[in-house]
Amino acid sequence: MSIDGQAALELLRIKRQGLRVALAATVGLCTGLVLGDILPFLAPLFAIQFLLASRRAPALSQGLITLLVSLLTGALLVCMTGMLGERPWVLLPVLWLFYFACFTAQGQQQGGAGPALMLVIAIVVPMLDIVQRDLGESIVLVLVKAVSLGLLLTWGAHALLPDPAGEYTDQQIAQPRELTLVIHQAMASAAILLAMVALCLSAPRLATAMVVPITVASLLSQFSLGMSSRTALGLVMVNLLGGVVASLAFTLFELRPTLWLVALILLLVSLLFAGKAAIGNTAGKVFGGGLMTFLILFGLGVSPLPTETPQLFSTRIAYVLFAVVYAVGLAALLWPRAGVMPAEAADAHRSLSSVDQ
Repeated sequence: MSIDGQAALELLRIKRQGLRVALAATVGLCTGLVLGDILPFLAPLFAIQFLLASRRAPALSQGLITLLVSLLTGALLVCMTGMLGERPWVLLPVLWLFYFACFTAQGQQQGGAGPALMLVIAIVVPMLDIVQRDLGESIVLVLVKAVSLGLLLTWGAHALLPDPAGEYTDQQIAQPRELTLVIHQAMASAAILLAMVALCLSAPRLATAMVVPITVASLLSQFSLGMSSRTALGLVMVNLLGGVVASLAFTLFELRPTLWLVALILLLVSLLFAGKAAIGNTAGKVFGGGLMTFLILFGLGVSPLPTETPQLFSTRIAYVLFAVVYAVGLAALLWPRAGVMPAEAADAHRSLSSVDQ
């Protein structure tokens, strides 16, 4: 196949991937509303993570393993939160270890969408188990239903919009970074996320602000060492754009709260973000994060999740802004410098230089 033919085929695959993401987001949230899920945004959020992790549909065995791991992880976190909820100085270090393992796996490009999925579960379970005890439904059941629907959405999107025939070129996979640097970054990211989860659990005003720690986790996953200030600013603006669009969408929903209007809004907004998110590069990660921010905010707005005090949507956008500033500021402060050469690499570099001379 000629170079022009390969480029056209790749462009077609990107467009179909964007359509898959938009379709999964729209059908997933609408299905959650019809079924009366307390967190209708979880299933489309998981589906987007599956779709953006790879352009290939997950195999049946991969889906079953993901579902089993999610079930066991959710049950373990529920058990730990129940036993250690009154002893936060024991629970918080355990959560930090869990976050650290997830960020390390992400830094090593291992597990596909698994680490991001586990991060969301490890945020949702403590906040629901400690703050929202009157859900009327098991937290583990909520998670299993969301993961199952997310997988079905992923398979359904691939079945309806299969890739065109031809030589397959998957998304570029970044080279694994030096392990010491990855561990340092993962330790800092886990501490940043843990501090936000602890703040949300301890501050009454943030008790129902699930969007804040999930946005922080999403941003920390989108950031990369050595990211230019322009790219970082674009990341911040796109995530805020997701919040603003969610505010406008929720205003329209309040004027005429019908399912068809929700579906139309979701489809249009998802197409706005999904086209860029499907590219798979740094810009793709940024727009994927913006779409997730929109889904979380809009999903919380239409969710039947019980709250003690009504929250204005402007307040939730302020939460997103707070999460963005918090994540960007602490990542810049605590993350290792990309330009700093590890000691072993510096010695090797000096040795090679002396040989060349």
